[in-house]
Amino acid sequence: MNTPPRSAFGASPSRGRHQRPGKAGSAVARDWAARLLLAVTLGAHAQGSGLAYVSSEKDHAITMVDLKTLSVMGTFPTCKRPRHMQRLAEGARLMVACSDSGRADVIDLASRKSVGSIALGDDPEVFDLSPDGRTAYVSAEEDGALNVFDLAQKKQIKSVPLGKEPEGVKVSADGRRVYVTSEVANMVHVVDTATLQVIKNIPVGKRPRRFAFTADGKELWVTNELSGSVSIISTSELAVVGTVQFEVKGMRADDITPVGLALAPGGKTMYVGLGRANHVAFVDVAGRQARQLVLVGRRAWGLAVNRDGSRLFVVNGLSDDMTVVDTATAKPIKTLPMGRVPHTVVVDD
Repeated sequence: MNTPPRSAFGASPSRGRHQRPGKAGSAVARDWAARLLLAVTLGAHAQGSGLAYVSSEKDHAITMVDLKTLSVMGTFPTCKRPRHMQRLAEGARLMVACSDSGRADVIDLASRKSVGSIALGDDPEVFDLSPDGRTAYVSAEEDGALNVFDLAQKKQIKSVPLGKEPEGVKVSADGRRVYVTSEVANMVHVVDTATLQVIKNIPVGKRPRRFAFTADGKELWVTNELSGSVSIISTSELAVVGTVQFEVKGMRADDITPVGLALAPGGKTMYVGLGRANHVAFVDVAGRQARQLVLVGRRAWGLAVNRDGSRLFVVNGLSDDMTVVDTATAKPIKTLPMGRVPHTVVVDD
């Protein structure tokens, strides 16, 4: 006699001669169907939507780009002046910080519709999430603070005073620290997440903006917009241990204004957008040297890399477009029109 196979969701149902269908059996069937639907939904999303999402500050919208054809698929509306975006922990929703609305919009990626919102205070710009996805750490430029929110309760837990005009926010992989840039104080503030107190202020270059960790988490790279450089912070020493200075032939030093950066899969290359220099630098992480420069659009801003590292997506804030770069050849392969003043790109592959 053949034994019925076990389900991926638990033991197989009894198939004895005396079993009779009824309400209990129907309930079990419905439960199985629900679990199957959930598994299929999550499995489908684990493969990604195959789209890139780009926020547009002046159009109050998000543009969708097909990652295979590199074509614009359309737009959908969101709250006013969308800037930084990040997928929530389960991956099926996108959180969008909207500065003029003072809140975050939560977008369901399957329907591309807003399914909720979270008040974030005045002028939220950049945020990061705790590893469990329950807490959002949001830079509040007007308040000179890091505002901390419980996402499930949709309420603010605390406001941590910092230097003026905080912007970049990055949570450590273990969730124990949050790093925040202060554009005016020229510092990186280190906040302990258990006490929500500043435990260290690290001087860096002029007008620090954004962060990226190296693959091993031992270094935190921070762009310095008005110094034309990246400061490299040791996460064990909480001190600057190196600097990468950028030069672009034919460009004045004050036109080299790095902001966005992204680490390549494998961790060997850091991509740095050079702002008004209209280039992206390919930086060797081990050697701390720029190996190549790639010409992109005007004011290279937000950066993201696809899963296999073959393509780099560069949002250009002044030319209202996005450049797609082949990372193997270090050459742009396509430029796509975006909305007005594109800010952040999220790749969902």
